[in-house]
Amino acid sequence: MDRQRLSSIAHTHHPIAAPVSGVSVNHLLRRAGREPSARILDLGCGEAAWALQALAHHPDGIADGLDLSPYALERAATAAAERGLADRLTLHERDAREYPADGDYDLVLCIGSTHAFGGFEEALDVAGRHVNADGVLMVGEMFWAVPPTPAALAALDAAPADHTDLAGLVDVAATAGWAPVYAHVSAAGEWDDYEWSWTGSLTGWALDNPGHPDAAEVLAVAREHRDGWLRGYRGVLGFVTLVLRRAGLGTPG
Repeated sequence: MDRQRLSSIAHTHHPIAAPVSGVSVNHLLRRAGREPSARILDLGCGEAAWALQALAHHPDGIADGLDLSPYALERAATAAAERGLADRLTLHERDAREYPADGDYDLVLCIGSTHAFGGFEEALDVAGRHVNADGVLMVGEMFWAVPPTPAALAALDAAPADHTDLAGLVDVAATAGWAPVYAHVSAAGEWDDYEWSWTGSLTGWALDNPGHPDAAEVLAVAREHRDGWLRGYRGVLGFVTLVLRRAGLGTPG
């Protein structure tokens, strides 16, 4: 099964494609504090859970959502129609790195999508070009909550240098000219809900479709991912959503 289709199934019960609860999404959007008519951009929007909720917070706003997955965008379009927001959300099936930057968005979201730009620092650069002078850039990124163990590194197929700790992540943002005005570190319960939803959705799909040619593969992917999480990176890998504004005058935040 192709990766985009597998990801779409995995997020069936957790359309927020990050270990962040709906309550936390709402809290972060309130802290962003943009005007009701905000212009919003979601880079790597997936099923547009963040963009749609942002539109609910900004009743006169409009949003653009970009993603490469047609499956995710199809679900996003359906969700927008069900919530009566289809006329305020424009979805683009395209590479976020190639989206023209006009520097005129009030709120730019890049949650769990920094890999699409080559990493956190690169995402700050590219995503930041879309943010207007007084706008907010909200970025969700992983970090080492504790020094990575061999089991965690093996499960993630990662090296220690692939992530920094939380303080180091904030330092990178500050060096790039962004000042954190708020942040949410995902709690253990948010991680557990996300991982159980991810692996459980795949497992349930495979059990419900035993005759499908991809059922055995999907079940194996779910089992391998679950084992890597439970025996490897659970409690080791953290996730933070940073609410950033320009530091001004080139001064680090």
